[in-house]
Amino acid sequence: MDITALIIILAIGGLAGWLAGNIMKGHGFGLVGNIIVGIIGAVLGSFVFGLVGISAYGLMGSIITATLGAVILLSIIGVVKKA
Repeated sequence: MDITALIIILAIGGLAGWLAGNIMKGHGFGLVGNIIVGIIGAVLGSFVFGLVGISAYGLMGSIITATLGAVILLSIIGVVKKA
């Protein structure tokens, strides 16, 4: 993996985490936290979409997949925090 790919992954992760924080209203974790949530969300979203049989291609597909995965992750975190 070269530096350009790493920067793209971090940018998509940050954007997805930020979008998920805005969708979930108040569940953001700051810049670094949003990047981490976005990257983990991308993995989670890819897994969930793979189970359903949906494949996302391109930059927009990656952003949508990562954002939906991050929303799922933030929902799980919210449930665990309340318990």
